[in-house]
Amino acid sequence: MLSPHQGNILGIARKAILPFSLSFILAATLAVALAISAIFPREVRAQTQTEDEQTVTAIFNERLTTGEMYYLLEDLCKSIGPRLSGSEGAERAVAWAKEVMEGYGFDRVYLQEVMVPHWERGDPEQVRIVDVEEGMIELRALAIGGSVPTAPTGITAPVVVVHSIEEVEELGRDAIEGKIVFYNRAFDQTVIGTGAGYGGAVGQRSAGPSQAAKYGAVGVVIRSVASNFDDAPHTGGLRYLADVERIPAAALGFQSADRLVRVLEEQPDARLFMHLSSKWHPDALSHNVIGEIRGSERPDEIILVGGHLDSWDVAEGAHDDGAGSVHAIGVLRTFMKLGIRPRHTIRAVLFMNEENGLRGGIKYAEVAKETGEKHLIALESDAGGFSPRGFGASVDDDVLERFRSWLPLFPQNTISYINKGGGGADIGPLRRETGTPTIGFIPDSQRAFDYHHAPTDVFEAVNRRELELGGASIASLIYLIDKYGLKGEMAQ
Repeated sequence: MLSPHQGNILGIARKAILPFSLSFILAATLAVALAISAIFPREVRAQTQTEDEQTVTAIFNERLTTGEMYYLLEDLCKSIGPRLSGSEGAERAVAWAKEVMEGYGFDRVYLQEVMVPHWERGDPEQVRIVDVEEGMIELRALAIGGSVPTAPTGITAPVVVVHSIEEVEELGRDAIEGKIVFYNRAFDQTVIGTGAGYGGAVGQRSAGPSQAAKYGAVGVVIRSVASNFDDAPHTGGLRYLADVERIPAAALGFQSADRLVRVLEEQPDARLFMHLSSKWHPDALSHNVIGEIRGSERPDEIILVGGHLDSWDVAEGAHDDGAGSVHAIGVLRTFMKLGIRPRHTIRAVLFMNEENGLRGGIKYAEVAKETGEKHLIALESDAGGFSPRGFGASVDDDVLERFRSWLPLFPQNTISYINKGGGGADIGPLRRETGTPTIGFIPDSQRAFDYHHAPTDVFEAVNRRELELGGASIASLIYLIDKYGLKGEMAQ
């Protein structure tokens, strides 16, 4: 029933539209609707929403008002810090994640053993330009993850500048042997989706060292694979070829790379000094951390949501992939807080060793195949804690269209598209081994490669609202998949 105040407003609106033409009547009617929306209590307006709209709204409200996953991320970043596989930090993160999930009261929490590689950076890297008028010029650098060390006294050699791994082959041994190869391919600033810029340049980091070693290079430096213009170097992994000598490799900050270019243009005979003390250790025992809420109707069908718990050793791994880890935990936590009892088993998996080996994802897939577990679908969040934009789904076309039919349920300026094709590094093995459909969460990418694998990937770089909007978007999609299934088989 309307209050006297509400009735007066409606009465005034009705009187106002009588003298006007039809166009004015329509406009006034819209104004009345807006007035009703403004004056009716929220719970009354909610009665006009569908159940799905109400649930999605509740999920977003819960995440945005409590900020619980933001503060959980703060605890992970500040209490644990860097978490490279095999390190003490990684093992403390495993214990932390298990304790968090148990504290939330998930139906089942357990660890899955996995042997992981163990590489340590050692002393701070030294890279400097020598034999120049200035005497020497210090450059900011980080060893590329997995690099072998230099000799204890370092190496000093002339520099040859290239812009691709193909150019090394074109120059050949005569130009390369005995030198340090400087891969100077910059991030493509013309691309809007920054993943393409990263993909275009990352080959110099991953394959560049072995390519240079084939032609007799004694070391490699690269321009960091980064979208910004500061001087923070970005690390990341490399892949040595088995039959090629392993040579040390480091990444330079953007401004340091520019400095090296300018010096070599003016003084081509300048040489580069490198000292890296990184070291490989035997594989170490670690764990994937798994928590789940058991399904009420189809408990043997699993909906997986995951991120990777490990991070590079130079920062707190806030965006990569602390954000994805708390996104995964947050789905289960939100369901429990809102009383959403899923039909299928919802499983959060925090994978170990995505950054330099993918052992966690491979192990999980092996166990799933051996035990015959059925995964309805798997979703991974590993693109940062930025504002949500969409999803990429490796599913059949009819399933994709069903997913797209849910887009109107997401609040404006959150999820606006669901592309064909998507997943994640950790759930890729599960797809290959078992045929499980996969989804990748796609947040706004414009700042992702500012922080990716860099010392700047710290908790302070994460915005609370953006992180929680992403978590709410993922939880909402999981809710809809659980309710309707992939083919629309909603519970009767």
